[in-house]
Amino acid sequence: MKAIGYYQSLPIENPDALQDLELPEPSPGARDLLVRVSAVSVNPVDTKVRRNSPPEAGQPKVLGWDAVGIVQAIGAEVTGFATGDRVYYAGSITRPGANSQLHVVDERIAARAPASLDDAQAAALPLTTITAWELLFDRLRVPRGGGAGQTLLVVGGAGGVGSILIQLARQLTQLRVVATASRPHTRQWCLELGAHIVIDHSQPLTQGLRAAGVGEVDLVAGLTQTATHYPQIIEALRPQGHLAVIDDMPSLDAMPLKAKSLSLHWEMMFARSRFQTPDMARQGELLAEVAALVDAGRIRSTVSENFGLINAQNLRRAHALIESGRAQGKLVLQGF
Repeated sequence: MKAIGYYQSLPIENPDALQDLELPEPSPGARDLLVRVSAVSVNPVDTKVRRNSPPEAGQPKVLGWDAVGIVQAIGAEVTGFATGDRVYYAGSITRPGANSQLHVVDERIAARAPASLDDAQAAALPLTTITAWELLFDRLRVPRGGGAGQTLLVVGGAGGVGSILIQLARQLTQLRVVATASRPHTRQWCLELGAHIVIDHSQPLTQGLRAAGVGEVDLVAGLTQTATHYPQIIEALRPQGHLAVIDDMPSLDAMPLKAKSLSLHWEMMFARSRFQTPDMARQGELLAEVAALVDAGRIRSTVSENFGLINAQNLRRAHALIESGRAQGKLVLQGF
C-alpha cells in the first residue's frame, strides 16, 4: 500500500524529511477497524514527532493522527461497527499513523463521521475536537450548560484546538469566551466561530483584557506559547482560577500559582489510548456527540486549506506551514 513516512529526523526543507513509501497492508487486531483512508489532516504533533522521534534504524515511521475513511474489515471482538461504515478518529500515538492507504484503529476511539461533511471537512475535526472537549469538560470541569458568569480566555484562538474550543464553549456552556489572535483575518476567524471578544496576544494579555473591559478571567486555555504568556496568564487569572495547558514547555515553575491558589491542568488527548484507560471509549463517544452537533448545524468544520493528494510533497508543504506558526484552523489532504 502507499504510505508517507521518514527514516530519520530531518528539517522539513530536506526532501527526505517525508518520503513516499510502499508498505505491507496492516491486519486488524481483535478490537480494531481496518480503514481505507480517504482524507487526513496535519497537526503540530506530526511536526514534533518528525523532528524529535527518529525511527528504529532502517525502519520507516508513518505519521498522521486525524483520518476519515471506510471500514474494510473488523476484528473478532468489534461490536460497534461494520464493514462499509464511514468513520473518523485521531488514532493512537503508540501505533503507526494514518498517512497510509490502509490503517488500523481501536474501535473505542473512533466514531461514524458527520454525514453533512465531506471527507476533507470531517478529517479536520477529530484530534482537536477530543483535545478541546477534554480540556473544557474533563480538565477545567466546566459543566455542560454551566459556566454562567465566568470567563474563559483561549490563548491561540485561531489554531486548530482554539477553533473548536471556541465553538464548544459557545454551544455547550454559558461561558463568556475571550480569544486571542494577532492578525486581522485570524481575529475575524475567532469572531465568526463565536468568540465574544478577541484580543491581540502580541501585546500583554492583561493590557488587552483591560482595554476590552474584561479584567480578570476565571479559566485559561493555554494552547500556544504558554511559556511566553505564563506571567501574564497568572496575573489575568482570578484567585482560585484554573489554567489548562496543551503545548510543550522547556520547564514550568508552578510556584507562582501558589499565591492565588491557582490550579494547573495538563491535557494530552493521547493519554487514554496510550495507557488503555478504563474510560478509553469516551473518546469515541464524544466524537459521536460532536458528529451529531455538526449535522445539526451547531458546530462547523475548522478546515482552512486543502493541500491536495496525500503524498510526501504535499505533506512537506503542510508541515512547513505549521512549523511557521502561521497556520489557521486545520490543514487537510485528500486521496492517494
